[in-house]
Amino acid sequence: MSSFRRLLLTLLLLLVGSAHAEQALQLTSELTSSPALTIGAAPIVTPPPSMLPPLPDPSREVKDDLPPIPTIDLTTPPDDLWQRMRNGFSMPDLDSPLVADRQAWYLNRPDLLKRIFERSRRYLHHIVGELEKRGMPTELALLPIVESSFNPLAYSSARALGMWQFIPSTGKNYKLQQNWWFDQRRDIVASTGAALDYMQYIYEMHGDWHLALASYNWGEGAVGRAVAKNRAKGLPTDYLHLKMPAETAYYVPKLQAIKNIIAQPQLFGITLDPIPNRPYFGTVERSEKMDIALAARLAEIPVDEFIALNPAYSRPVMPMAANSPLVLPAEKVQTFLDNLQNHEAQDKPLSAWLTHNLKKGEKLETVAARYGISAARLKQLNGINARTKITPGFALLVPGKDAIGHEALAARLPQTPDKPPRATKWKKGKAKAKPKGINAKIRKSPTAKPAVKPKKH
Repeated sequence: MSSFRRLLLTLLLLLVGSAHAEQALQLTSELTSSPALTIGAAPIVTPPPSMLPPLPDPSREVKDDLPPIPTIDLTTPPDDLWQRMRNGFSMPDLDSPLVADRQAWYLNRPDLLKRIFERSRRYLHHIVGELEKRGMPTELALLPIVESSFNPLAYSSARALGMWQFIPSTGKNYKLQQNWWFDQRRDIVASTGAALDYMQYIYEMHGDWHLALASYNWGEGAVGRAVAKNRAKGLPTDYLHLKMPAETAYYVPKLQAIKNIIAQPQLFGITLDPIPNRPYFGTVERSEKMDIALAARLAEIPVDEFIALNPAYSRPVMPMAANSPLVLPAEKVQTFLDNLQNHEAQDKPLSAWLTHNLKKGEKLETVAARYGISAARLKQLNGINARTKITPGFALLVPGKDAIGHEALAARLPQTPDKPPRATKWKKGKAKAKPKGINAKIRKSPTAKPAVKPKKH
């Protein structure tokens, strides 16, 4: 049979040495010239080897048909901070119609998104770095968008303050100082550390990031009770199945919507300006009181930029007791140190503001005129409002003869309003997403008793 002959040919070729190669070729010619084998009426013709198509090279096929798989080198930090953040996304995605609702809300406000992203450039590198140190999901760096639109001066109806929106009691529990001189709930470094400490604590309590975020907004006591109610009824206890206020129901979907936009901006027609993956600011320790205007001048930056990085201070003078380092643009740290050295070498004071103790019967208008400022400016610089009790001996900050920029500074200094803004009621189905204050009512400390039922903002 033809197949048998071909097998015999193969064996002969393998066994016969180079000395008999010519005889093997002759045998091949004889075998291939044999009559064709017929089965019934249809002949089966075996073509000569020269007419058989060549077999494909398997290694070449794989190389040609399968392009190399793109890889991400996580050992080399990316140049863009946005990409570094994407590499650290690790929270489970939330699948809810509210996510699409919030995406549409943000995407319909491109100018708002642009302003928020621009404002975040000062703070994101520090936050992402702190999250990575703790092994926390980096999408949490986007939470200040939900909380405050990255505005460290934001103030809510629940009296929550700062970029992370701490209410007074929670701020004190996490050792954020609050007094007449400054409020560390606005401090970039201190409030970030406190916020991440709190989130770690509530995550360890629930073992679920969505429930932890609900606790950050609503209070862990309220979330714990909602979970217990569902468990008692045999219902699921995840975020989507809990009964909660509308604001909390929208809270995680808002963060998920922002995460989706950051993860794939091209998909949504958004252009994200790259953020250099390097520190935006550095810190400088100080041991003496110093005027804000002078510090800005020594760093050679505008007062507005100085306040944006040091928003905790409420007065024109930074006291010694603040125990907070100065935060300056990274490229201006050495400039500040050099100018400070020259300033002190000339024996110039670091503060030109004085303290005036109000005498019995003395009016604020009289004091203001004496120091060359208006009564309104005097009140503004000292945080005096309608609820402030002014009695003899009341200490007033007043500008000395060498004080600089006090008129312009008065309008720029962060102030806590006399009355918090009115709360905005949330209604399901409405596309109104007003950033609100966080940390509803929470426990005093990890070891304290559960908090009372939180009030709705």
